[in-house]
Amino acid sequence: MRTAVYPGSFDPVTNGHLDVLERALGVFDRVVVTVLRNPRKEPFLPADERVAVVRAAIAETGLPADRVEVTTFEGLTVNAVHDHGARSIVRGLRAVSDFEAEMQLAHNNRKLAPDVDTVFFMTSLEHGYVSSSLVKEIAAFGGDVSEMVPPSAVAAIAGALARR
Repeated sequence: MRTAVYPGSFDPVTNGHLDVLERALGVFDRVVVTVLRNPRKEPFLPADERVAVVRAAIAETGLPADRVEVTTFEGLTVNAVHDHGARSIVRGLRAVSDFEAEMQLAHNNRKLAPDVDTVFFMTSLEHGYVSSSLVKEIAAFGGDVSEMVPPSAVAAIAGALARR
């Protein structure tokens, strides 16, 4: 079984993330979405809520939930890859500017774990402008983000803004 790990903050998950996940499921038998739990950063949504939102988004979009696991991780991505019995890291690219940073990470990960490869998927054109940071900023100013994120994320964002 070909397993890949799709790491990220997913704070919040966007339709672009789901697009990359769908593409990865076309190549891999199983994809483990690993939500980064970084104790040095203050996330918009807590890690457990991000996991729940990703799971709900998978159900909302009709992706095959039996082929996707959603969990959290701390530390090195390559360790999470090994923990899940995978040999591939899935990453999404929106633009050339993403490639430079992602290439550097891929090279570092390859140095840390020579048995792990990074596979890049381009997001669909309609999601190329979307980022979690942009979604949070638009939502904070009262903008409509419902075309950028799944319904579960819209609700989570509203809840987070109400708590602030």
